[in-house]
Amino acid sequence: MPRVTRTSAPAARARTIFRRLRAEYPDATCSLTFGSPWELLVATILSAQCTDDRVNAVTPELFRRFPTPEAFAGASQREVEEAIHSTGFFRNKAKSLIGAARCVLHEHGGEVPRTMDELRRVPGAGRKTANVVLGNAYGIAEGIAVDTHASRLSLRLGLTDTVEPVKAERELVAIVPQRMWTDWTHLLIAHGRAVCTSRTAHCEACVLFDLCPTGLQERRRSARPARAPGH
Repeated sequence: MPRVTRTSAPAARARTIFRRLRAEYPDATCSLTFGSPWELLVATILSAQCTDDRVNAVTPELFRRFPTPEAFAGASQREVEEAIHSTGFFRNKAKSLIGAARCVLHEHGGEVPRTMDELRRVPGAGRKTANVVLGNAYGIAEGIAVDTHASRLSLRLGLTDTVEPVKAERELVAIVPQRMWTDWTHLLIAHGRAVCTSRTAHCEACVLFDLCPTGLQERRRSARPARAPGH
């Protein structure tokens, strides 16, 4: 079997990247805390422009106050805004949560839908949110949830040529086997937080260095001698 390198075909590199990250982060999973598909839908809506840690700090009290979609649907905008204020963009998020609850109740009998098309029609649930809910609550892999970590690392690894989520997802599903789609996001998030951060790519500590064209470029750049002043 030929050795996989940074110049190998993207599909071969994607499979090797997945195996290495799985070995490096065996416990990587969805970092949002939830006990039901509805709770995951709520948490994912709240996670927009907010850290998962902050969302996890807010949701226990939020679900105590509003334990069901019925409770959210009957809540006032102000009540929900107060409960989620620290997650940011709280007015839009509160409107989405109340709208999502009413949609789930009136159009889906109180159950979070299990298809991409239905989920994307739920207020506040775009394609990324739908992928998170389907993959983690139902074990249904309809796509890859492309968050900021997944888009940044996939671009650095030369697997995509964009950070635009929908286009990046389209490029990734063409090369990543479907059985890996849900865990792909978890693993890239883990690696993006620990090693390949948004500010600095710690290439010297990266298990993917030999597969990463960006890492090679960074090492070559850092190895160049500094130019003398005036030259």
